[in-house]
Amino acid sequence: MGNFKNKLAQFMYGRYGTDQLYLALIALYFVLIVANAFINSTIIRGIMFAILIWIVFRALSRNVYKRNMENEKFMKFFKPIKSKGAFEIRRIKEIKTHRFRKCPHCKKMLRLKRLRGKHTVKCPSCNKEFELRILG
Repeated sequence: MGNFKNKLAQFMYGRYGTDQLYLALIALYFVLIVANAFINSTIIRGIMFAILIWIVFRALSRNVYKRNMENEKFMKFFKPIKSKGAFEIRRIKEIKTHRFRKCPHCKKMLRLKRLRGKHTVKCPSCNKEFELRILG
């Protein structure tokens, strides 16, 4: 087993390997597998095959700079989506104890304790006070 590990490590030396785009392509591939189980389309199968080729090509590529640039472009697109999703999950987890409201002046999202009624809130970002009503 050790000999195989050494041969594999030697083969992968200088190759790009995996990154966030690689993982996203793998996830997309599995989503398409599930979709194709219900739809059974040759178009989806063709897309799956193209994605699989792209995954292998990127992982085995020796042009590390280009693959890194591809990943940077992907992360520029994906990072805002990921942070928005993480924020929405946090809102759902804290729905029993907190409410999230935007400051009408600077549009910053504020995390407020769940206290019913009318409140005067001071935004920590712009230091302006405003009134809001928390229903429950």
